[in-house]
Amino acid sequence: MSYVEGGRSRRAAAAHFSVSPSFVINLMTAFRKRGAIAPKALGGWRHSKLDPHRVFILRRVAEKDDISMPELARELHAASGVKADPASLSRWLIRNGLSFKKKPSGERMRSARRAPGARGVEG
Repeated sequence: MSYVEGGRSRRAAAAHFSVSPSFVINLMTAFRKRGAIAPKALGGWRHSKLDPHRVFILRRVAEKDDISMPELARELHAASGVKADPASLSRWLIRNGLSFKKKPSGERMRSARRAPGARGVEG
């Protein structure tokens, strides 16, 4: 800071400290804007583009509890024009307290398993 504040150019400071000119330019811009070179705060709450459509999404899930995420995404797009990835919808539902487990009726057909100790075909 003091190198540039002392009257030298930002590019001269970059050459002196062996860094890129854009680094010094961005650093000085941040310093002038915030008054410090401390890093910005990390984290925080980010809003979801699905939050304004909360009523619609929850109503559709309540009406049809076995709705698939791609189907819900299509209905949301048709109703409001909002494009949402099925995975985003799934994460949003989980964050809002809804999660779904596959039902046994959704399992694929397979042969029955033998009970422990049961004799097989081989005799």
